Amino acid sequence: MRVLIVEDEAELATMLAEGLREEGMVCEIAHDGARALEMTAAASYDVLVLDRDLPLLSGDAVCRALNTAGYPARILMLTAAGALTDLVEGLGQGADDYMTKPFSYLELIARLRALGRRASTGATATVLSRQGVSLDTVRRVAERDGRPLRLTPRELGVLELLLAADGAPVTTEELKDRLWDAALDPATTAVRVTVHALRRKLGEPSLVHHDPGFGYRL
Repeated sequence: MRVLIVEDEAELATMLAEGLREEGMVCEIAHDGARALEMTAAASYDVLVLDRDLPLLSGDAVCRALNTAGYPARILMLTAAGALTDLVEGLGQGADDYMTKPFSYLELIARLRALGRRASTGATATVLSRQGVSLDTVRRVAERDGRPLRLTPRELGVLELLLAADGAPVTTEELKDRLWDAALDPATTAVRVTVHALRRKLGEPSLVHHDPGFGYRL
């Protein structure tokens, strides 16, 4: 899942990005509203974590602009204000969810995953399954034929994309775009190494297949 954090408090933005990356998400940061619109024009994100009080262009203005343009990302709005009127105003700009500062990090993770599922599939199901492999996308727990799988956050991300594709191939570029930061060296073998580790942990008979020229499929 690709997340854009739009937050002018540099320390908070960095802390959030590092935490979300540890959860297997791809995170980039914009420190003002104008930069956020530049970045969304150049790349696709699944979810925006958008502060309302931003320099150059407010979070409300960013939210309205993205909704007017039909940008598909889900928006979770953050604000220091906690009054009911602020909640109503924030959602009225087109935000999909709303949290006030200070907030629970675990709650933020849960809400981002829920928004990410809606952005990528439009589905409400929380369990994906195929060929005896199942993944609870909320609890981040995977099994094969009832056997628990000990997967890293990145491996869970790859498995989720393969399961969601329902047998169709997922290209290396798509895996890279959805699960790694844009700064990833194009020559790196990170995607191949992660897929290899996932294939090994899934066990025999092998379920992850590589179709040269097309990608990986489950």
